Amino acid sequence: MSRVNRVYLFITVFLLIAAIAGGVMLGVQHSRNQPVEIVLSQTEPPEQDGELYIGGAVANPGIYPWQEDDTLQILLVDAGVESDADLNHIEIYIPRAGEKQSPQKIDINRAESWLLDALPGIGEVLAQRIVDYRNENGPFRTIEDLLKVSGIGSATLENMKDFITVSD
Repeated sequence: MSRVNRVYLFITVFLLIAAIAGGVMLGVQHSRNQPVEIVLSQTEPPEQDGELYIGGAVANPGIYPWQEDDTLQILLVDAGVESDADLNHIEIYIPRAGEKQSPQKIDINRAESWLLDALPGIGEVLAQRIVDYRNENGPFRTIEDLLKVSGIGSATLENMKDFITVSD
């Protein structure tokens, strides 16, 4: 093989390697600029019939029936969201099947007399006394403050303490 042919062969091989390397680099650069498509599998939403507990900064804390076409906004309107509620932070807790749930607690600073009347050992008269005491003296700070209400003793408080709570 002559020297000229070797030079042409060398130049041809060099250009072929350069073309392959350039193509690979363009391919890598092009793939970096392409958006990545993420496809999430679609599953059927779970059946949404049941009960929902709404508590916190609402006028009527309690358990509300919840059906497929209900929205959180409708349920919050039913519960009576208070003006100082932080709607940027809503907690939802979904118990596992068979998980024991604690009894619903009545907020003695917000409950009306008819709801307080449902507590063990509290009748219509004591329920109204609790509301009257709260209106005259301000909110209860602890559940033990109920002992200041005429007619409520330590035995009555003991019977209902697992069913009540206080809020600010």
